[in-house]
Amino acid sequence: MGIAPDHIRETVTAYTSVHPEEDAVLARVLERLDRGEDLSSRKTFPLHVTAGAVLVDENGYVLLVRHNALGKYLTPGGHLEPEDVDLRGAALRELREETGIRTGVEPLSPDPVHIDVHDIPANDAKGEPAHQHADVRYLFRTTGPVAVTLQEEEVSGVAWRSPDALADEVLRDRVAAAVR
Repeated sequence: MGIAPDHIRETVTAYTSVHPEEDAVLARVLERLDRGEDLSSRKTFPLHVTAGAVLVDENGYVLLVRHNALGKYLTPGGHLEPEDVDLRGAALRELREETGIRTGVEPLSPDPVHIDVHDIPANDAKGEPAHQHADVRYLFRTTGPVAVTLQEEEVSGVAWRSPDALADEVLRDRVAAAVR
């Protein structure tokens, strides 16, 4: 089944109505949907949609996991799966898969906090050319203590850091504003 193209379109359109300064960057997502491309599939090149979870705790710290493939601390996230029905649910699934956190988390908003289009290098081992991810990121908060059990195939470390540690300036500013 998977996430419907209309859901992706509605999410991007609603997001750009609030953040019109990002219209130009996200226009390529809408153009590819207009062409009938399945942006929910990781096999769609040169661009497909991914989902990310930004989890903040009661002190305003952000959960980062060290992604093995990139060797960097990033927010949890990844490719959409056929069983996903919406983008926020996909972000929550990725959070659960990578961190083992099953309870004590709730969304801060039904809408994405950020949609980032970024380059992904070619991966010859997976037969993937260089491409782009349109990462739809949702903001969640803990509602109490959370137990982390890492998915060691994909991630090898965890850290709670200030929003200042987020590499993306737009995401950093929006998370900092949300947790004030």
